[in-house]
Amino acid sequence: MNPEEIITAYENGERDLEHLLEKMRWTSWLGVAELGLVMNSDIVEFLQDKLTPAETEVLNLVKKRLIGEINLESIEDALIVARDPDTRDLALEGRLRMERGLVHFENGSIEEARDDLTWAETRLKSVSKASRDHDISLLNKAAFHLSIDEPMMALHVHGEISRSAGHANETIAISRIQAARIHLGFGHIFDAARCAFNSHAHSMIAKQTELAVESGAIFVEIASEYTNENADKFADQIMDAKPLSIGENAPILQVHPDDVNGVFEWCVENTLEGYSGNDRPDLRALLMLAKRLNRQNLFAELLNSPNMVEDAMLAALCASASEGEMAETWTKRVTELLTLKGA
Repeated sequence: MNPEEIITAYENGERDLEHLLEKMRWTSWLGVAELGLVMNSDIVEFLQDKLTPAETEVLNLVKKRLIGEINLESIEDALIVARDPDTRDLALEGRLRMERGLVHFENGSIEEARDDLTWAETRLKSVSKASRDHDISLLNKAAFHLSIDEPMMALHVHGEISRSAGHANETIAISRIQAARIHLGFGHIFDAARCAFNSHAHSMIAKQTELAVESGAIFVEIASEYTNENADKFADQIMDAKPLSIGENAPILQVHPDDVNGVFEWCVENTLEGYSGNDRPDLRALLMLAKRLNRQNLFAELLNSPNMVEDAMLAALCASASEGEMAETWTKRVTELLTLKGA
């Protein structure tokens, strides 16, 4: 159960929605109303009377953020409501401090942003650990550190998102794919593969298919160079993986070919349907991996469908993966697409 399903039920005429919110283990309608704004659903008006004064203020801020009108003054007004003894909401005060930190960052006030984002995460961890807002505050804090060239601090924040602490699967998936990229930058190959694999797994649980394909492709790209027929299943290898202590050597990455092929085949089967679209980075990445793994057979239909491809870079990759007359046909298709693009 997720908030989109509640909105779908509302759009289909259902008005007794309390049991659906209970299935999500949520106690507030705010998150549903926020998604309703994004989806332009009438459920926003329907839920208005179910929101507290502080929640209403936050929802109004979301409206302003969506149209690019959020500012420090509007956040300060909302904070007054969240702090008032009659309408106080400790968790939403943390949420609003996070919002203020983001605006400070957008305005270039780095230290003010740092203070607010840190304060917000600490407050939310105290009053609503592993809640939706706490998860968002952690991801925002990690992104902040990465944006100001503090990758080790970002990695530390991602480490706070434990897989056993009740955080949402989607949060874990987003956190781990970002951590995988940071580990790669440091040359931590085993940890990069571990994080990408975990991101892939949690993305699938969260039904975030595009994220699962992206993280799975990263895992395959890393692991394909470290295959070993005698390696244990990678899921077993990382089950009890822990951060290294000072002086400990990093594990040597060894992945069984079945793990690499299994993840790769899942990604191929679950990428977006069809081959059209002016920009298909998903197909480009998977086709390059197929060439590396000598699994071009998985793209036999694509390689025989030049007229369906609209991405010139993808067409060029198809040309390089083809031979004879088909390679010439793909080369002509590349020319056609580049001509159309330049027209």
